[in-house]
Amino acid sequence: MSQVTKIFFIRHGKTEWNLEGRYQGAKGDSPLLSESYKEIHQLCLFLQEYRFSRIYCSPILRAKTTAETIAADLHQPLEVESVASLREFNLGKMEGMKFSEVAKRYPRELDAFRHHAEKYDPSKINGETFNELFARMTPTIEKIAKLHATKNENVLIVSHGAALCAEIRHLLGYPLKELRANGGLANTSTTILETSNGEEYKCLAWNKTDYLKRQLDASDIV
Repeated sequence: MSQVTKIFFIRHGKTEWNLEGRYQGAKGDSPLLSESYKEIHQLCLFLQEYRFSRIYCSPILRAKTTAETIAADLHQPLEVESVASLREFNLGKMEGMKFSEVAKRYPRELDAFRHHAEKYDPSKINGETFNELFARMTPTIEKIAKLHATKNENVLIVSHGAALCAEIRHLLGYPLKELRANGGLANTSTTILETSNGEEYKCLAWNKTDYLKRQLDASDIV
């Protein structure tokens, strides 16, 4: 029987800038909302059905705080390992700006980033391309998957909405033009992939949020 790794991809809890409709990116950041800690607890009530070997996270504070809160709440002997390549997209000049302002100043870049990844050219904003994102994230996730495959282990990866949405679909074999085909990822959501070799992936759950005890709105999704 083949051995598999299940990877639970978690988008960080909702932040002040998420609520305000601002791009945070790789260099911008803002604190988690107070209610986000309650929602991380709701997430953990779902996650406690599983045993995890490790938590890997982006080093950006909003993701690291989410990962550390999960580790404390799950009451499992979990080490949190910060990995630089799991950080959010570098969105260059768009970082810190409200979506409405970006729409006025960089309409072409915004439209391509959100809806037409195959047309996205971030040179004007000094940002990161989708292929640059894949080049740093994919080898890391493949390494994690292979490391934990020998014992059929479950692992958690806590990262960011834009990066995770693109990278997960890339792992599943989606072309650039279809990266947003099924919408984005919500704060504190769970997406689960299964792999036996770190190279081919099966999606078991996408953007799972049914454990959250409130109605989501547009500011939750990226």
